[in-house]
Amino acid sequence: MNTTADTRDLRELSLPELENTLLAWGEPRFRARQLYEWLWSKAATSYEQMTTLPKDLRNRLAEHFSFHTLLPDKLQHSADGTLKSRWLTHDGHRIESVLIPVPAEDRFTVCVSTQVGCSLTCAFCATGRMGRKRNLTAAEIFDQVTLVNKQCLDTFGKPLTNVVYMGMGEPLLTYANTLESIARLTTAPPHGLGMAARRITVSTAGIAKMIRKLADDGFRSNLALSLHAADDVKRNEIMPINESNNLNALMEALEYFYRKTHNRISYEYIAFQNFNDSLDDAARLVRLCRRKFPVRVNIIEYNPIGGVSFEKSDENRLNLFAAYLAKEGVTVTVRRSRGKDIDAACGQLANKE
Repeated sequence: MNTTADTRDLRELSLPELENTLLAWGEPRFRARQLYEWLWSKAATSYEQMTTLPKDLRNRLAEHFSFHTLLPDKLQHSADGTLKSRWLTHDGHRIESVLIPVPAEDRFTVCVSTQVGCSLTCAFCATGRMGRKRNLTAAEIFDQVTLVNKQCLDTFGKPLTNVVYMGMGEPLLTYANTLESIARLTTAPPHGLGMAARRITVSTAGIAKMIRKLADDGFRSNLALSLHAADDVKRNEIMPINESNNLNALMEALEYFYRKTHNRISYEYIAFQNFNDSLDDAARLVRLCRRKFPVRVNIIEYNPIGGVSFEKSDENRLNLFAAYLAKEGVTVTVRRSRGKDIDAACGQLANKE
């Protein structure tokens, strides 16, 4: 990491801005394209790695621009192969991302964070108890993908196949940075990594106006709604954001989203024992799945956090719930939690020591 006091971060500059700067320094225009490639396609983490640039130019860049990249702070290995990484930001915050490998299916997924903490205070989530410290920049989100991709290559000999925005924070509350990071991941080299947009999923707790904005802005990736209850009374109880974004508003926003994009939509549904896992709850969920867009349901095991009374549904109730959905024609998957032993599972990310 290179830093210089009171200077703009290099990755905040557009290619035209870099060209203008380097031309003013007497450098040829192609140097800016080389630099841009190092930043967003080769994912350099220091000026020293930019070996196609003359050393005096690298030194001058370091004098005039900061280059803030995430630093590794802690790596934890789960018994099931999951890796949780904690990263240190340039201003002393810590964030976490998770590598979820499924080698048998040749699938390697990174779960990335978009904020330091979270402001939404969902009752079942450890991250919400941290409060929100600040949004992550597009570059900090991007760095999680490129750094974990290196982990994946080193550990499993395979690159990442999927990216899910399901870590710390609410992606639609750092909207511009979330979309900018996706642009960097999906833009073809030399201006990005060239990942397929369909390999990326953004998960939201449910902000209706921002879901509509995604549609209006031509969003090309998948969208997941963290639903967790199929009626407003229960959802209000566990997700305060539902009081200002109720289910009817969310369903209308999702209908609009699908009508404009035809992108895949899924519901994430954590099953809590004797709270949202009855057959009546399943019937309400089926009704939500019969709106004017196709949807798949991912039922997730609850992962306990300290000081919360919720318990995960027992196996029998979970299976009955899932079977009811399937019988009613709903595409449903039961996702077994990964990384629970290192607090890397859904809802557990909170920089716990």
